[in-house]
Amino acid sequence: MRRERPAPRGILVRLPNWVGDALMATPALRALRRAYPGAEISIAAGSSIAALLRGLGSVDHWLSTEGSGARALMRHARELAARRFDWAMLLPDSVHVALAPWLARVPLRAGYARDPLRRALLTCALAPPREEGGRLPISMIERYLRITRALGCADAGIELDLPLDPLACERVAKRLALLGVGEAEPFVVVTPGASFGASKLWPPEHFAAACDGLLAARGLRSVLAPGPGEEAVAHAIAAYAHSVPLVLDAPVTTLPELAALIARSKLLLTNDTGPRQMAVALGTPVISLLGPTDSRHTAHLLERQRVLREPVECSPCHLKVCPIDHRCMQRLAPERVLAAAAELLG
Repeated sequence: MRRERPAPRGILVRLPNWVGDALMATPALRALRRAYPGAEISIAAGSSIAALLRGLGSVDHWLSTEGSGARALMRHARELAARRFDWAMLLPDSVHVALAPWLARVPLRAGYARDPLRRALLTCALAPPREEGGRLPISMIERYLRITRALGCADAGIELDLPLDPLACERVAKRLALLGVGEAEPFVVVTPGASFGASKLWPPEHFAAACDGLLAARGLRSVLAPGPGEEAVAHAIAAYAHSVPLVLDAPVTTLPELAALIARSKLLLTNDTGPRQMAVALGTPVISLLGPTDSRHTAHLLERQRVLREPVECSPCHLKVCPIDHRCMQRLAPERVLAAAAELLG
């Protein structure tokens, strides 16, 4: 008979590094908070993720994961040991993420284990979902909830949580006003980059044609919001377009500002990146352009989404750079975006 675990006083949750994955972990955080309301829940995350999600009601403290190498690892382990956590829930699958809680001797260390070393570092190791001997792609929301269920937490819904920063909303409103965007003017936010790699990028000329079509058919002005290092892609789109999109690149928006921008927009047009999940959390209709990635990882909350992809034989390949002709994205016609916008916006 399985013994009941004592209720934890302190819980550490290590969030994923990707924005979209971190957002898809918020239902698990909510389940953890509801199951153990008296516990102090601390989140370990990068500074950009912390800035975006600070204000979540399911979180008490934020710990930094900045730094690399053995010295940063030992500093992090000492911090965890000093805080005397009872549990550590480790959402990324890497061995490196499990090392600091192991060194800190956190009594319960839970997460997925794909290899013997990671399994040895955990006390509650879950086998990754598999099908016919191979990896089974499932929604990341469900993947993280399986960890909280293993810890005795009932689900508390699958909706994503994203608190808006009032100061970021003010900055975005002022910036749009300076660019001539009226308070009631409808617009589409376009996020044309992807940190994963070039294989996720829809061609600039396709984005430009979609921007032109959305203005002509829906009256939606385009606001391009590139991330750091994506400015050149945004300017290439603006050069191809006839509809004179606005480019927010001086400076690029922070993640809290991007959330505020998406919340104010009528529609988001994006590659398969973190802003897609931001729109899902905020209830903004979103059109996502998928090529090299498996759509089953994000197959959830699809009522206000349209996921567009081309049925080519080599997709999903999960390669960062296409070794052939990038057919999965090149063949994805702008006309499909206009049809999807008509469905979403009525």
